[in-house]
Amino acid sequence: MMEHIGQSPQDLDLKPQVPARTLSNPVLAKILVVDDDPRNLIAAEEILRGPGIEIIKADCGEAALREVLKHDFAAILLDVQMPRLDGYEVAGLIRNRPRSSRVPILFLTAFNKDDMHVFRGYSAGAVDYVFKPIEPLILKSKVDVFVDLYRKTEEIRRQGEEERRLLMENLRVRSEKLKTEQALRRREEHQSIVLESLPIALYTASVREDHRQLHFTNESIERITGFPPKAFLESPDFWSSRLHPDDRDRVLTQLQELTDQGTVTLEYRWTCADGTERFFLDQTMLMHDDEGRPREFFGMWFDITERKQMEQNLLHASKLEAVGRLTGGIAHDFNNMLSVVIGNLDLLQRAIKGNAKAEPRVRMAMEGAQRCADLTHRLLAFSRRQPLQVSIIDVGSLMPGLLELMRRTLGEHINVSLQIEEDIYPIEVDRAQLEAALLNLAVNARDAMAEGGDLSIAVGTQILDESKVENPGDFVSISVRDTGTGMAPEVLQRVFEPFFTTKESGKGTGLGLSMVYGFVQQSHGHVEIESAPNEGTTIRIYLPRAHGTAESLSEKQTRDTVPFGAGQTVLVVEDNPAVRQVAISTLSSLGFDVIEAETGDEAATLLKTDDRVRLVLSDVRMPGGLSGIDLAQIIRKEKPHVQVLLTTGYVDNEETIEDVELLYKPYRATDLAEKIQALLERSQPLAPNVVPLLAAASA
Repeated sequence: MMEHIGQSPQDLDLKPQVPARTLSNPVLAKILVVDDDPRNLIAAEEILRGPGIEIIKADCGEAALREVLKHDFAAILLDVQMPRLDGYEVAGLIRNRPRSSRVPILFLTAFNKDDMHVFRGYSAGAVDYVFKPIEPLILKSKVDVFVDLYRKTEEIRRQGEEERRLLMENLRVRSEKLKTEQALRRREEHQSIVLESLPIALYTASVREDHRQLHFTNESIERITGFPPKAFLESPDFWSSRLHPDDRDRVLTQLQELTDQGTVTLEYRWTCADGTERFFLDQTMLMHDDEGRPREFFGMWFDITERKQMEQNLLHASKLEAVGRLTGGIAHDFNNMLSVVIGNLDLLQRAIKGNAKAEPRVRMAMEGAQRCADLTHRLLAFSRRQPLQVSIIDVGSLMPGLLELMRRTLGEHINVSLQIEEDIYPIEVDRAQLEAALLNLAVNARDAMAEGGDLSIAVGTQILDESKVENPGDFVSISVRDTGTGMAPEVLQRVFEPFFTTKESGKGTGLGLSMVYGFVQQSHGHVEIESAPNEGTTIRIYLPRAHGTAESLSEKQTRDTVPFGAGQTVLVVEDNPAVRQVAISTLSSLGFDVIEAETGDEAATLLKTDDRVRLVLSDVRMPGGLSGIDLAQIIRKEKPHVQVLLTTGYVDNEETIEDVELLYKPYRATDLAEKIQALLERSQPLAPNVVPLLAAASA
């Protein structure tokens, strides 16, 4: 018999009238008869024909299997001896199919019972044998037993479905009325499994002034808060005593209005048993008795800590996007101006070489301009408006030199120590950005230790999973720990926000940790921070392992920018006249013949008629139909012997630059010379069968 799920209809004070099926309206029972002799099929059909019975015939095993796939049968009569698939094989296949595995199978056989292996038939799944010649009464009686069993089973199944339907209808009515304790108890049982799996706790509370004195709460409260239900039931002020001080007055004021409004939704921070503060959404409504008088409050607690964290992350991301748009909007013009300043200072350094008074001043001006350029570069990388200039580096080789720089920067009252594990993986990052990030953290640590302290840097390896990074695997961890004043939780939540700072006016921009965060995110890494008041701060940076050979970190030999152009022609394409003139002057000082164009369209026209051009130095973003990227693609297609070097203040997300050398503005004369020299050294002479085809560019 099928067991009912939940309570029976009698328990629910319902009397469902399920119409009993009579012989005039029996459950249709299908019987499959399988025999390769048509006469036997006709005979079996004549014997078994009756009301509510449908005989389906099959003349071979294959046909029988097809019918089994299409229908549910009360019984199957199966001839043992058949061509191709015999009865034993067909029975085995029927039994192997889950849906038909329990259908009774009766073997039909002309063998004498003593002359055959009956055990094989039972092993194949048969429940009985009928021996030929068939005795109609015996066959009819045996089949009727299985037909009756099938009908009763089907009847029970249908009655069960009807009872379940009535039960669900009753549950709906019960949930609306909630009149009796029995209905309330059934509802709790019905919802317990779902509630246990959700961050929700139910409670009832008094309508009197002590309405936080709970009458009832379920076991989920302990999973959410760490406190058992009795902690809330015993003490009237237990709940209010653990409210966050900043939320207490607001929440208690809203609760005073609950009786008048009938419902209230509260959102607050609450201190759990482990000392952590979590965000809760508290939805409370007023329940009335049969006379309409206030009876008690019914409420639900939702743990929304993760949702609040997502909201904060979204807010943080929106601020990053705002900074990115602001930075990208001014970066192009700002870098152009810095290009003019730095370029002219480079030229001026050559002109005043040997002037003891002027050289230090120019050098100081160059350092200031370079710091401005570095700040812009970090802002663009932080807001992901400019790709990082990555290389594979060995952290173990980088850190000792950086440590010395930190010691000189931080002063003698800060004790700096370094601990590096053996066999640290190489990482693929922008070296300048990594150094700037670590120096930023060190300076922040110094500011938190005004009277001195210890700064500990540890480098190791760590495996991160999907909960922390998009691509889990091996990471290099760099932790920076100080013994400073630490941070309160509300400050800790905002440290990576752009322009957020706790320093006095004029002593901090609020961009230091934001830049660290942006650099780590753009490097596909992860950053964590731990801090508490008077307990110091630890910031951990995780950067993904690189599979390659680290480049040498030894300083490059500075190339003297001696003329090496040898009269070769360079086309400078730049819409800003001042930047264009600086580039022309720098290239001329390197020995190049220079021609100029203001736009990409003008440059394409010049290239059609001037075969002297060996290299094109072009800005990426220019007015007109052709950008620097478009121009580079045309040159690569039509004049592959001409080298292209693009310059840009920043790269927009919509711009794609592939397989083209790129030099970021503002650049030094030495940077430009190195790039051009490297391009010209690897360039190939023009093949004799290559003909310039730039006619389409001017269209």
